[in-house]
Amino acid sequence: MGYYDQDYENYNAKRQKGNRGGWFLAGLVGAILGGLLMLFAFPAFSNFLPYNMDLSGEETEQEGPAEATGPVKNVAVNVNTAITGIVDEVSEAVVGVVNLQEAGFWNETGEAGTGSGVIYKQEGDNAFVVTNHHVIAGASQVEISLNDGTRVPAELLGSDALTDLAVLRVDSEKITKVAQFGDSDKVKPGEPVIAIGNPLGLQFSGSVTQGIISGTERAIPIDENGDGLVDWNAEVLQTDAAINPGNSGGALINMDGKVIGINSMKIAQAAVEGIGLSIPANHAIPIIEDLENYSEVRRPFMGIGMRSLNEVSSYHKQQTLKLPEDTTNGVIVMSVSPLSPAAQAGLQEFDVITEFAGEEVKDIIALRKILYTKNIGDTVEFNFYRDGKMQTGKMKLGEEDMLGG
Repeated sequence: MGYYDQDYENYNAKRQKGNRGGWFLAGLVGAILGGLLMLFAFPAFSNFLPYNMDLSGEETEQEGPAEATGPVKNVAVNVNTAITGIVDEVSEAVVGVVNLQEAGFWNETGEAGTGSGVIYKQEGDNAFVVTNHHVIAGASQVEISLNDGTRVPAELLGSDALTDLAVLRVDSEKITKVAQFGDSDKVKPGEPVIAIGNPLGLQFSGSVTQGIISGTERAIPIDENGDGLVDWNAEVLQTDAAINPGNSGGALINMDGKVIGINSMKIAQAAVEGIGLSIPANHAIPIIEDLENYSEVRRPFMGIGMRSLNEVSSYHKQQTLKLPEDTTNGVIVMSVSPLSPAAQAGLQEFDVITEFAGEEVKDIIALRKILYTKNIGDTVEFNFYRDGKMQTGKMKLGEEDMLGG
């Protein structure tokens, strides 16, 4: 009985071993058949196979390039663009301008601020730099910082608060590049531009930003004497190229590599983004020439104190000035300087100028704009009201270093 039991156990062990071998073989055959069925039923399945494997699992050599599953594009990246070429050509002509002022008991000189400037001319041993008036305002000394970090002392030739421009003269020994002015009258909205300057100081010197011309002939009110009244409307270019504190006096450059504007300011409000303002080159050039040659801007002078007619009440228009009811625009003569061009032309207090040099006078700003397009020594005709009656006069424009009319 014991033998039978032992033999039965051996028989069962062999039978179980044989069954396991059969199950494995059946499973392997099923897996292969299933794979073949998937391949033929779904041809895309072959895309998931390794590039050099056949269905048997053996590596094979791939003959020819693999078939592309989509269009193939060759992309070439060229870092030498028109912009990088312009920057290489102009950047060394844009410098830092350091305002040095005396302070403290010992009158020690320290940096009061930094801005930017543009080298626009080299003549003999001298080079000339244009910057903003507010960059060098109050300076006891001025230095420029060149592209390589070298500091060079500069002489202030002159500055003009009304246009916010100033001209410096430096030794030309280390000057390597000079910028060229372009024609700002040809600038169009949407035109690409580059701004180069020193935002937030010399730490970020030579910073380059790109944008477009957002608008031309923008009028920005200027209160020069701080009396709360607008003395002048500065005509500027608007750009969305980033202009930050320290960029003032830097260059706004077109795609020809020409300076079309001197960066002056930005509108800095929490709700405003991308409004930078630049003085057009064509407006800046005659100012620069005057500052370089005369240390001041030589503007035509009339010699009157003024007030815009639209600032007074209708009562005074009719009772004091005795103007017709339909007269709403003009400039009131508030005072006349002795021996001035206005005095010689016969103007008196409370005369109201309505036309000057053939153009309508709306207010003080309009009169100054007309006046500053004329030359010293020009004779102009003007229309004015006196005691309610229209009259005509002539005036030979003079020169005087003052902001008035």
